[in-house]
Amino acid sequence: MESQSAFKKGLLFIIGLILLISSMLASLRVGAASIDFSTIFQSFITNEETRDVLIVQGLRLPRTLIAVIIGASLAIAGAIMQAITLNPLASPQIFGVNAGASLMVVIGLVLLPSISPGSLVYFAFLGAILGGTVVYSMASTGGGTSPIKLALAGITVHLFLSAIIEGIVLFHEDSTENVLFWLAGAIDGATWGDVQTILPWSIIGIILTIVLARQLTTLGLGDEMAQGLGQNVVLIRLFFSFLVVILAGASVAVAGPIGFVGLIVPHIVRKLVGVDYRIIIPFSALFGALLLVTADVLSRFIAYPSESPVGIVTALIGAPYFLYLARKGGKA
Repeated sequence: MESQSAFKKGLLFIIGLILLISSMLASLRVGAASIDFSTIFQSFITNEETRDVLIVQGLRLPRTLIAVIIGASLAIAGAIMQAITLNPLASPQIFGVNAGASLMVVIGLVLLPSISPGSLVYFAFLGAILGGTVVYSMASTGGGTSPIKLALAGITVHLFLSAIIEGIVLFHEDSTENVLFWLAGAIDGATWGDVQTILPWSIIGIILTIVLARQLTTLGLGDEMAQGLGQNVVLIRLFFSFLVVILAGASVAVAGPIGFVGLIVPHIVRKLVGVDYRIIIPFSALFGALLLVTADVLSRFIAYPSESPVGIVTALIGAPYFLYLARKGGKA
């Protein structure tokens, strides 16, 4: 039975990888200018500066890589949050992490208009910590958390912080000119500089999560069982919360608060591969990247040939799924 299960999981991973590669090729090909596959493959090995080659090398390739990195990061961040809180509705968006990071990024842009993207990451980290702490504190009042309490607290904090962000943007239009588009979750303007900004943080967060995934599985057994197995539950939660801040904060700093990836993907992955986080984490990274790259391709058709934020597509997919989970949690 174990060998059959391992074969199915291996086959599923290969299928997911093939779909991811296919979606990445579609991302490189589809847009206002349609580029054939021969030109795409040629752009990897040529130094020619034709229009199509420059579009692939300078615009679509960094955009596709950003979608892969952010999709994987947000999905892993969601999986971590659901593991450490034992709450199926936990995600960077619902937990206020995205909203807090967005607020601090906007404040950073207002206070320091010439700030570099690399420095904005630290503002996002601080905001992610503040947003997550406020939501968890609100949801914990009255004795413990529940999916519905978490959802209500998260939505309340999200709306409150969003109102503050909108007020800041209105009063500082000069220094926040492109923020409204960014706030919808946008990667269409991604550059190689953005890749360099987010890649080190994502690599650190993803590798540490994969290496220490066994501790997440232990937490799923409950605090008493985890402590009985010699785990320091408080320290584990603090450490993985730190990884969530890194993964989600860096993503928000580059692409804005893209929602629902961290909610949808871990749920689907758990249903497909079980509850072992040594398996869930790499699968979440794969399917998170697949979801965001595919959503980015679809977003190009909403107002074709103009660009639309990828966050619109993830919201259209994720909002019904969130309502389904909230309704299910309420019945439970």
